[in-house]
Formats: sequence, structure tokens, C-alpha cells
Amino acid sequence: MIINLALILTALTLFTGVVVALDKVIWKTAQDDSRNAAPSALRTMVEYSRSFFPVLLFVLVIRSFVFEPFRIPSGSMMPTLLEGDFIFVKKYAYGLRLPVTETKVVETGNPERGDVIVFRLPQDPSINYIKRVIGLPGDEIVYERQRLKINGETMDLKQGANASYDAPVFVEDLDGRVHDILVTNPQFSTRDGVYRVPEGHYFVMGDNRDRSRDSRFIGAVPEKYLVGEAVRIWMHFIPWHAPDWDRIGMKIQ
Repeated sequence: MIINLALILTALTLFTGVVVALDKVIWKTAQDDSRNAAPSALRTMVEYSRSFFPVLLFVLVIRSFVFEPFRIPSGSMMPTLLEGDFIFVKKYAYGLRLPVTETKVVETGNPERGDVIVFRLPQDPSINYIKRVIGLPGDEIVYERQRLKINGETMDLKQGANASYDAPVFVEDLDGRVHDILVTNPQFSTRDGVYRVPEGHYFVMGDNRDRSRDSRFIGAVPEKYLVGEAVRIWMHFIPWHAPDWDRIGMKIQ
């Protein structure tokens, strides 16, 4: 069962806000010195609403328009992001959207090649995915034997020095955005092919190239499903393990 936190937070904010407004206009319990003038249940509801409304409104605004925390649930973005990483997502990077409906109300920018983004899975918008932007609208992506060719230009790929993973590490350069990727089998890929990115869509891939369900499987991501840009790690924690303090504050490359 997936809990819609945005819907719950929005509903609570609206409810407490309406209660506070009604009290100021109609009930006016704060101005009445008589304890018996209003039912105790009403007074209690008003008091709680006055206390929680500012807090709920603040959290709703920050979560909807500024930053939202996410937890990395899998290893599809290794070695950039590890399972158990908690990250901040910049919600205003690609436009300001209303909570719940996700309707864009203000245009602020578009993803660039190499950005690590969070988006809602087009096949099931209740699920959030995190991947790296490879292709922009109108691009032609060729993926063959672990090498990327974008609009006829082969992206630079070199052997990396990090040997702390089960798969070989390579350093990939996406138009100046340098980052590490994992390649399980450098000589073989199950999803080689040519992909053309439709207008208004983005082609995304995981940095753990052979263990990522990305645009090679789910297709290009429509702009309307973008949530924001992943910018920093604020915690790394897996149950029954000590937190990895070294990852706290790391910028996501």
C-alpha cells in the first residue's frame, strides 16, 4: 500500500486552515470569555488547528516548492547513489508544481544532460524513480556495448580506479558532466539499440547500467512527470548497520 503523503499533508493543511478561518469569522472562541459559550470539542479542535496550521503550511510549502527528501530504495544508481542514501531533491529546478495535482504553475528551467532527476513512473505515477538524464528532446541515442552515442557523437568512457564494487567502474563524460558508472559485463548488453527522444520527453538511464530499469525498458519520460533534481545526500542509513557519516553532505554529481 502506497501512502500519498502530499495528499494527506495538503488535506490537513486545508482542514486546519478552514477551522482557523471559521473561528475568526464565525465562532470567535478566542474572544469569548465564557467557558460554556462553545462546546469543549469545538474549542479543542480550534486550539489544535491554531497550533498545527502554521507548521503544516510551512512544511507543505517547503516540500512542494523547495526541497523534498527521498530515500534511495535500490542500487540502480550505483556508484553515484547507494541503497540507503537519503537525498534532497530540488523541487523548483524544473518548474513550480501544485501539490497533489502536479500542475505546473511557474516555469523555472529544464533538465540538462547529466542531471540526476527524480520522476514519477509514467506507468504508475504513484511510484518515484531516480535516474540520470541522457537524452534531451529530439536527441538520437545509440547504446551499443556499454557505449553511448548521442546525436552521432560518442561519449567518452574510461576505466575507473575505484575497485570497491562487484562490477567494474568506468568514468563517463556526458558533455562535460563527469561521473562514475558500473558495468557488469563490458562486452555485452541486453538492451542495445537506437532510441529517439520525442519532444517534451527525456531519456534516462541508471549509473548501474546493467541493473537499471530505465528508458531502455519504460520509454522516455514525459516532462509532466518530472519531480525535481537530486542535489545532495543528507544521510546514509540501512537498518542494523551504522550510518555512513562520510556520505553526509555529498553533492550528487
